[in-house]
Amino acid sequence: MQTTKMSLTDTLGLGFMTFAFFLGAGNLIFPPFAGMLAGENMSFAMLGFLITAVGMPLIGLIAVAKANGKVMALLPAFAATALAVAIYIIIGPAFAAPRTGLVAFEIGARPFISNPDAVMMLAGKEFNIAQLIYTLVFFSIVMFLSLFPGKLLDNVGKVLTPILILLLVSLASSVIILPGFEVNQPVGEYINSPLTKGIIEGYNTMDTLASLMFGMLIIDLLRKKGVNDTTDQTKYLVRAAFIAAGGLAFVYVSLFYLGASAGDFAIGAENGGQILTNYVTHHFGSIGTLMLSTVVTLACLTTAVGLVTACAEFFNELMPKLSYKLLVVLLSAICATVANVGLSQLISVSIPVLMTIYPVAIALVLVTFLTERFVRPAFSHRVILSVALFFGIFDGLQTAGMDMSFLDFMPLHAEGMAWLLPTALTAMVCLFLPKKRLSAA
Repeated sequence: MQTTKMSLTDTLGLGFMTFAFFLGAGNLIFPPFAGMLAGENMSFAMLGFLITAVGMPLIGLIAVAKANGKVMALLPAFAATALAVAIYIIIGPAFAAPRTGLVAFEIGARPFISNPDAVMMLAGKEFNIAQLIYTLVFFSIVMFLSLFPGKLLDNVGKVLTPILILLLVSLASSVIILPGFEVNQPVGEYINSPLTKGIIEGYNTMDTLASLMFGMLIIDLLRKKGVNDTTDQTKYLVRAAFIAAGGLAFVYVSLFYLGASAGDFAIGAENGGQILTNYVTHHFGSIGTLMLSTVVTLACLTTAVGLVTACAEFFNELMPKLSYKLLVVLLSAICATVANVGLSQLISVSIPVLMTIYPVAIALVLVTFLTERFVRPAFSHRVILSVALFFGIFDGLQTAGMDMSFLDFMPLHAEGMAWLLPTALTAMVCLFLPKKRLSAA
């Protein structure tokens, strides 16, 4: 089959598009807040955050490329489908996609609305009028852009992302050039365990889960561009992954430093979005607020388009009777509905779920690289992921407020990473399993 070779411009466009897909709501609101809380321990907290918010997504994309989009091929069909559905629902209509609309409203629109908290009664429930209208418009635009996936590389990679990168570079440069306040003392869990706390904070970006989706989406986009050779698909996806990882690391480091040196800008702040808004408004006035609004809106919009597109592609393959375009409309409508639950409520519900599913996603990425070293790869995949899920459930329940003190003897249980050691030990054991004996004829 004839295959198309991508130009340097197309490859850069693919990398920029991948970066834009990842750079969404959580990527902008969590690093400044974590930097503020970590204070003098910012370096360790930032390292932990980079491990799960940059390193794991990068490895995830490479794993998808290595497996040619079939990272769950060695799992039983039911288990693979259930895991995929769970990941797509979490990263799509349940949490990540609606969060993009909410953060875009909070940072990108609220500062310009005279009465942003006005409410109205609808079906016996109170709704924020401005938020309701904004999220409906936001997800209508997402729906329109997602209806034409073949144009994603051109619309997002070559048009929206360069504008986004230019604005982010301007913001990051100001953090370096303009004088900041003295770095504060660390607080809370950042005092004694900044590294593991940073790792857990990196979960909130949901980017390791997203990497499994975006990797398959990019392979599909490459096919639509005529790149049919699997070796070429892997090569271009890996290049895009490194471009995206470099961009994300640049953004996170600057935002962490902004939060750590925020000083008076962070007084009373409940999230990183407020720190960002206060910082930009102080230094750049209304022009700065407009710039930040544009950055956040573009970042959230491109991520939402990637999430809705990937979810629609997946559920279309799972349920062919539902057309791709119908699924885009349905998913966009669900996202707009869920977005009006409220940002704080959405984040509080999502964290226990992420603590449960994230260990499985990380384990899945890692075993993909070990597949060729396993004597019994299918058995090893199933056992390792089962162990990660089993202990991940306990971490999720603990985060939800349930008493899991009977597991206090386990290393890293207090930090919410009880799954790590058992999963690693299981993987080591699987590397040395004997070959399965053949039964006598």
